[in-house]
Amino acid sequence: MTSNNPRAGWEKIGDQFYQKVQLYESVFDADLELENYFVAGAPYGGALALWRDASKVARYRTGQSTKSTIDIYSSSGKLISNINWEKGPIKGLGWSDDEKLLVVTEDGIVHCYFGLHGDFQPFLLGHGAEEYGVVSCRFWSQGFVALLGNNTLIAVSSFDEPRPRVLAQPPEGEVHSWSLIPPAYTLSRSVEVLLAIDKTIYVVDASESEDRGLSDGPFKHISVSPNGRFAALYTEDGKVWVVGSDFQNKYSEYDSKAKTTPTQICWCGNDSVILAWEDEVHMVGPNGAAVKYYYDDQVHVVADIDGVRLITNEACEFLHKVPDPLEEIFKLGSTSAASVLVDSIELLEKKSPKADENIQRIKPNLPEAVETCIRAAGDEFNHNFQKQLLRAASFGKSVLDLYSSDEFVDMCEDLRVLNAVRDFRIGLFLSYEQYCRLTPERLIARLVNRRKYLLAIKLSDFLHLPSNKIYVHWASQKVRSSSGDDDAIRELVVERLRGKHGISFETIARAAYDEGRSHLATTLLNHEPRAGKQVPLLLNMEEDEIALNKAIESGDSDLVFFVLLQLKSKLPLATFLRTISEKPVAAALVESSARAQDQDLLKDLYYQDDRPVEGSNLLLEDAMHQPQVHAVMDKLKLAARLLTDAKDPTAIMHTRALTEATQLLKMQEAFDKEITDSSGSFLGLSINETMYRLIKSGYSKRAASVQSAFKVPEKSWWWVRLRALTAARLWGEVEEIAKSKKSPIGWEPFYNEVLGAGNTRLASSFIPKCTSLQPAERIEMWVKCGMIVKAGEEALKAKDLASLESLRDKANGQQHVEIERMLTQLRPKK
Repeated sequence: MTSNNPRAGWEKIGDQFYQKVQLYESVFDADLELENYFVAGAPYGGALALWRDASKVARYRTGQSTKSTIDIYSSSGKLISNINWEKGPIKGLGWSDDEKLLVVTEDGIVHCYFGLHGDFQPFLLGHGAEEYGVVSCRFWSQGFVALLGNNTLIAVSSFDEPRPRVLAQPPEGEVHSWSLIPPAYTLSRSVEVLLAIDKTIYVVDASESEDRGLSDGPFKHISVSPNGRFAALYTEDGKVWVVGSDFQNKYSEYDSKAKTTPTQICWCGNDSVILAWEDEVHMVGPNGAAVKYYYDDQVHVVADIDGVRLITNEACEFLHKVPDPLEEIFKLGSTSAASVLVDSIELLEKKSPKADENIQRIKPNLPEAVETCIRAAGDEFNHNFQKQLLRAASFGKSVLDLYSSDEFVDMCEDLRVLNAVRDFRIGLFLSYEQYCRLTPERLIARLVNRRKYLLAIKLSDFLHLPSNKIYVHWASQKVRSSSGDDDAIRELVVERLRGKHGISFETIARAAYDEGRSHLATTLLNHEPRAGKQVPLLLNMEEDEIALNKAIESGDSDLVFFVLLQLKSKLPLATFLRTISEKPVAAALVESSARAQDQDLLKDLYYQDDRPVEGSNLLLEDAMHQPQVHAVMDKLKLAARLLTDAKDPTAIMHTRALTEATQLLKMQEAFDKEITDSSGSFLGLSINETMYRLIKSGYSKRAASVQSAFKVPEKSWWWVRLRALTAARLWGEVEEIAKSKKSPIGWEPFYNEVLGAGNTRLASSFIPKCTSLQPAERIEMWVKCGMIVKAGEEALKAKDLASLESLRDKANGQQHVEIERMLTQLRPKK
């Protein structure tokens, strides 16, 4: 890293250049004995997980814990955390893109660790994993596949919502090696597994297991390139084949001449294959060309998207293909415009006129040269060469008349970020390509998981990204790890977060509650502005009263309903009703909901609130839906009993009404038994309807008893009797009534009802009784009965000449003669 030669560590393999860069030195303590550990590295320069190989004998160190742990380190050898492990043999250890550590045990239990500090979510593989046992696992960025003892393959394609599913069953036989092609690079868009069984390779997906027809196995290693297009196969006689992942073409072959099988085979980018033994690494490039690296102790290879990390006790190195922009500029003998531009910087510093000559010579290609220098600066790890390349780009764009500096500015920002996180104290050594794929947001999330809060906040501000989640994570960790007084911690957290936007105090309070600090959680929740976030946690904390108050204060009826449902499900009914009795909003919502869905709860609510009238009305409604009359009467009696001790003035009226309703039902039930006709049941009829039907059926005395029992007013009684008799055409009884000297309803209704029934003779008998009407009205009544002469006599008596003349037009025969006689009497004599 400190070399002045930009080509330091370059090796030419075939027609391509590869570079081995030392990222960190003195990585692990020599006492660690790295050869006794399995090492799994997270992608994008992420953390390293070390798990001790129980099959190897290790030297005892003084003070060393006897408990098994999974140790999490940065690439620079800084210990991040220890995860205690007492959950059985590990058969799979891998990472996801977002730095979740996946640990798969022999019995098919998967522990998904997030945050790098021991928090995990377990799930089961199932599908026979416990019975047959997990043999090994292969991981990709979003999932993994587990191979069972019976060759069953179980795939998990999401760690957020794991749903293990069985792939097609491969044939029986020993699996010599296996690998997978991630779903993103298969035509079926589901994971495909390559299994080396016997002398061939089977490709297994969700629906079928297909033999690729090879005959040169068994293959001791299979490795698929990051882009899924190629596969490297290691044969029993020490040869490496590079073939297409569809096994249609063979691109190269390399004879390692090794007598032992490599411990690892993986890809360095998409162009070369790495073979690793304990202390030796072969890198095989295109067309079978290779270079060898030798080490003094154990070397572990961690593959990434554009290269590999080589981990030893002494150093962490990055082996990768030299990016095209760097090769174009720094390759020996390069005459490219970008190379000339970089040389011009040195000439410019020496104040040589040749610098201007070079610029003029490459001016037609100067924009491309500037872009190449900018891209090369991103790919370069050495700070000095980064500056040199950026100075060259700056010099080149200053000569151009029109050139946007956006790309230059962005690269300067990106390099400041990358150089900050590459520091050995952080240990996140990303290449520029890895950084682009990881994204700044996820890089900051990695810093937060490492609890590098200050750097995370500074980078967020520098990149104009929100920092609220960083503050929340810091505060959550603070309440978990602090042993001080709850109020002091709350004041510290609140003071530090004052004025910060988007802070979720609910998340911080939940962390405090999970640590058993309920008081701290409750006080922190008071600073959460969103009631929808406060309430669920308060309910979990058994702070029911506070939760209900917060929901009511929010004015959100849905949230209040949510709290009420939770309270009703976990509290005794009496306690629940007492809780809401002093909260009108809550009580009103319960009442409206219960009215539609839970009548029993509504009754209990009215009883608890001492509202006998409403409770009585509810029983009355219930009575109306009862199929049996006895059930109806029982409900009515209950409703009346509820009102007995009521102090409400309206209760007396309600009680009387309920008593009368019960009495009426008894009478109607008796009528149904005694009277059998086709008019139907009396049950459910009103008092007037009951009297009407009795009179119409000829039971006027019984109707009179109903009128007497319920003190029906005379006017109502006469109206009911008139209409019933008229409807039944009982004219004799109508004539008997007509003999009365006085009618409470007058005689006009008798005339109208009888006339409407078609009995003009009887209707006309009521006209003389209508003494309160005007003569003109009585004349009209006579006319409607067809009695023109009687109408004429009425007009003559009233000396109404106009009416007589009108009647003359309607008269005929003898009627006409009579009307003329009356007219003659009324006209003045000449």
